[in-house]
Amino acid sequence: MQNEISWLDFEKVEMRIGTILKVSDFPEARKPAYQIKIDFGIAIGIKKTSAQITTKYNKEELIGKQIVAVINFPKKQIGNFMSECLLLGSLGENKDVVLLSSDKKVENGLRIG
Repeated sequence: MQNEISWLDFEKVEMRIGTILKVSDFPEARKPAYQIKIDFGIAIGIKKTSAQITTKYNKEELIGKQIVAVINFPKKQIGNFMSECLLLGSLGENKDVVLLSSDKKVENGLRIG
């Protein structure tokens, strides 16, 4: 087992459901990546991130997909791009990421817990 965390530590991580609105190539990234805009609902708004998911996903199939992301990390500069959230996914043997998503359509911004 990895390092245990307390329930209070877990509650600090804001994992939310969002819908991908726009996906663009990110040619300045060191490794192949997309720039992604995600709608987290009225209360949170639209956030952007980059993700190295080009081997498993094409841009068209990501549009409209509901995903899970952490929205309360500090912003992170990635090249000439400012990332505002972190997409969550499982990491395969080849470091290919498969995104976590909702199996049913739900309201954007719902908290995971």
